[in-house]
Amino acid sequence: MVPALSRVEKEIKKYTVKNIRNFCIIAHIDHGKSTLADRLLQYTGTISDRDMTDQVLDNMDLEKERGITIKSHAIQMKYEQDGEKYILNLIDTPGHVDFSYEVSRSIAACEGALLIIDSTQGIQAQTISNLYLAIEHDLEIIPILNKMDLPNAMPEIVEDQIIELIGCKRSEIIRASGKTGEGVEEIMRRIVSDIPHPEGDADAPLQALIFDSVFNPFRGVIAYFKIENGVLRKGDRVKFFATDKEYVADEIGVLCMGMDPRTELSTGNVGYVICNIKTAKEVKVGDTITHVKNGCTQRIDGFQEVKPMVFAGVYPIESDDYEDLRAAIEKLQLNDASLTFEPESSLALGFGFRCGFLGLLHMEIIQERLDREFDMNVITTVPNVEYIIRTKKGEEFTIYNPSGMPNAMTVEEIDEPYIRAQIITRTEYIGPIMTLCLDKRGILIKQTYISADRAELSFDLPLAEIVFDFYDKLKSISKGYASFDYHLIGHKPARLVKLDILLNSEPVDALSSLIHFDNAERFGRRMCEKLKELIPRQQFDVAIQAAIGAKIIARETVKAVRKDVTAKCYGGDITRKRKLLEKQKAGKKRMKQVGNVEVPQKAFLAVLKLD
Repeated sequence: MVPALSRVEKEIKKYTVKNIRNFCIIAHIDHGKSTLADRLLQYTGTISDRDMTDQVLDNMDLEKERGITIKSHAIQMKYEQDGEKYILNLIDTPGHVDFSYEVSRSIAACEGALLIIDSTQGIQAQTISNLYLAIEHDLEIIPILNKMDLPNAMPEIVEDQIIELIGCKRSEIIRASGKTGEGVEEIMRRIVSDIPHPEGDADAPLQALIFDSVFNPFRGVIAYFKIENGVLRKGDRVKFFATDKEYVADEIGVLCMGMDPRTELSTGNVGYVICNIKTAKEVKVGDTITHVKNGCTQRIDGFQEVKPMVFAGVYPIESDDYEDLRAAIEKLQLNDASLTFEPESSLALGFGFRCGFLGLLHMEIIQERLDREFDMNVITTVPNVEYIIRTKKGEEFTIYNPSGMPNAMTVEEIDEPYIRAQIITRTEYIGPIMTLCLDKRGILIKQTYISADRAELSFDLPLAEIVFDFYDKLKSISKGYASFDYHLIGHKPARLVKLDILLNSEPVDALSSLIHFDNAERFGRRMCEKLKELIPRQQFDVAIQAAIGAKIIARETVKAVRKDVTAKCYGGDITRKRKLLEKQKAGKKRMKQVGNVEVPQKAFLAVLKLD
């Protein structure tokens, strides 16, 4: 029996698929997309002035503190134009290169995109990257020039860049300001007139694309979806294509400022479904929801799967917390599908997980979220990338951790991942940026001038070289003006060696790294010097060594804490003092055999801070 419709739903029934607009906002980091989204919500009356806060869609404390969007957010707005009522589904997206996965998911659920460009900075690398992603999905692009209220805005120059990039007319570019609300009315009119309505058949079998999901401790997994075809009603028996599991749709609804329950959602709508799912793994982003009876026969295509690029070990400080850490990472993975993990163990750190991240910022955010949201104190090891190993016997396998590296004598070739990097910068910084990229074993592919004072550099770089401090150094060299974007282009052979760190002749596997032969000795020496500062003094000497295979390439010693045993000797025969010192030496030697050196967490992060 179909439940009776409420007054609100009877009103919504009047909206046809022709009155729905699904669009996302794409921009480079810090170009003002969250602020402009706030103005759109105010203009449509979705949020009252009393409830208004800055960055209203960024609901994580971490997002507001850092001024960045980490997670995509969907929200429904109602808008009336020329006597016609429309439903607008807005999906706000992150701008940092590490969160391009979130952007690809949002784009898959939309028909149009607002391309926001800062009028003071012009086109940046991530703007171009996200724009190409939107064009691939055949989205209608509306170009917007933001921050027009600032005195240093350069509208004519930036408009020339936009015209060159997307080939639009100057009159099609909207001049706006997220702070003052300038241009918001025109943006709303253009959303309705330019962005096409969703195409779909309400009478066809149900096909709904899951583009996001969150975990609620009381209600289980909440999946966000867009209906491509068909109708979904409360109480329907549905199944998820990828897992082939069946559920009852306990609650469905749309995403306004909160969750707004409905009894029915039809083609083109964006909403959420709660099926009382308790296990995070049962919901996969990019999966298709359909009915158990008379369901569709194929899943929705066009969803881009993004692979992690950086891998690091995450271990609980207390070994008893291992299961709690697993549960925390599973829940985080549900909120952030680009996070991957698998169990691993380390001699130095015990049991933990090898996690895959999109980049260093992503890794930092996950670590902070584990601490804030789940109260988990963790040790994160040195980040690595994936390497393909070919042995002399003709075998080939992939490793994510240097400790999995076979004996160097059996290895024929090691292939490491390479990226194509796009750097957009002012012309005065080209020299230092080229020096930085060439020092990181980069190969210059092309150099083009976007305008008189801005250039785009394309480099092929080993991913392992940019994992640590490349982005920070790039920003320092260019005084914050250079923007950076990259994509994976494949693997190339490299002359890499495994560098081991030994403490009292015992290898610490968590500090091992794969490094280019030319940099190994310098890196090993700096590593030993840094560890000497960080490892506390013991009752015995601690030898810190860097080794490639059996060859020691660097050594430092943390001297023992010693009691002055000769203090009681006033004069007398020298042999008396020597006897006391020899006795102390023998005691220290015995201690060294049974002593255990604790490596502090700061030591694992030391590699990242090496200049």
